[in-house]
Amino acid sequence: MSARILFVDDETDLESLISQKFRKKIRAEEWQLFFAHNGVQALEKLKERPDIDIVVTDLNMPEMDGMTLLSKLNQINLPFKTIVISAYGDMKNIRNAMNFGAFDFLTKPIDFQDLEITLNKTLREVQQLKENQHLRQSEAWAREQAQHLQHCLQDLKKTQAQLIQTAKMSSLGQVVAGIAHEINNPVNFIYGNISHVSDYIQDLLHLLHLYQQQYTPPCSEIQAEIEAIDLEFLIADLPQILVSMKGGVDRIQKIVLSLRNFSRLDEANIKPVDIHEGIKSSLMILHNRLQTRAARPEIQVIEEYSALPLVECYAGELNQVFINILSNAIDALSEYNTQRSLDNILACPLAITIRTFLLEENSRVVIQIRDNGLGMTADVKDRIFEPFFTTKPVGEGTGLGLYISYQIVLEKHGGALKCFSEEGQGAEFWIEIPIRQTRGVLDLS
Repeated sequence: MSARILFVDDETDLESLISQKFRKKIRAEEWQLFFAHNGVQALEKLKERPDIDIVVTDLNMPEMDGMTLLSKLNQINLPFKTIVISAYGDMKNIRNAMNFGAFDFLTKPIDFQDLEITLNKTLREVQQLKENQHLRQSEAWAREQAQHLQHCLQDLKKTQAQLIQTAKMSSLGQVVAGIAHEINNPVNFIYGNISHVSDYIQDLLHLLHLYQQQYTPPCSEIQAEIEAIDLEFLIADLPQILVSMKGGVDRIQKIVLSLRNFSRLDEANIKPVDIHEGIKSSLMILHNRLQTRAARPEIQVIEEYSALPLVECYAGELNQVFINILSNAIDALSEYNTQRSLDNILACPLAITIRTFLLEENSRVVIQIRDNGLGMTADVKDRIFEPFFTTKPVGEGTGLGLYISYQIVLEKHGGALKCFSEEGQGAEFWIEIPIRQTRGVLDLS
């Protein structure tokens, strides 16, 4: 490729002289020469040919002198070099030219052999400059592509996580709602008839008592049967059994109600709900995990609820947030317990504290869920909301729970989900939800 050199000089004979001296270079298409008679023309030429490699300029010219031209060229972001050729070759001019960005300085009258050497040396610098610029552009492009790929990977992870969680929650919600529905029918049947059974048994016992009064003493065969079945104990125990059965049915009804509240499939996506009801339903679902285990004592749940208004939200998804955070707290406390002595366990029982309150402007509710476990390192705390990040062993955690919770609170409700934790100080999750949702925040698709 030909080198492109622009000569800027007001001497009328310079163009023909230079063209004559370097005719072999021109014929061989090694060099392309361009000419301007002052700085203004030089700038115009550079606009036409931004691919110029070298600008060779005089200092003393009309309209725009060489120093002014150098200052203008300094502001142009193009890969070229500048050489000054002037009869005024004193140190002041040389220093000023170099300060304005000149690559080299030659004096008049022109020594064409020296000029050719200088041009060749300058062309090598320009080539290196272009290669460096190309390398920087390639590196910038590579960085941009890497960032783009990183963003694509993050988006892919988010999409994958959302698809997995959506499928999981859809299936879970349907299963939970189906189970609740199927359990509800027989439970209602039992609950509706248990009072009648109690009345019937009382009537039969009363009748039995009358028989005992009228036929005393009973015949030997009846007396033997009374002793065999321990009638006195049966009469005393039977009402207690009925009370226990009624208590069990009440418990099942509460579980069914919790399952229905948790799934929320029979309700609209957005509606005002009682946040405390959702928390209690989640605790009911996790009740078994909170109880005493072989490896640890019971986890206490301290509930400190303030008076809250109904909150517009996706109730089922918000319940999933409570489940995820409470499950993580239980896992953290169980792990913490394995590292403690019996004395320490007795002195500091495992506990989860749930606190709710309104912020000062009364437009947002806050749910704080805190455990008194080991806490987190700064690195873990910074990454807990990343998709697929988990500190649990392989097969025991997907790393989706807190990420999905973060998406539900922020993107679905326009709220905030924060984590505060230090090693040895437990962990606290702060869930902040607007009481009223705006249409711009809601996912109405």
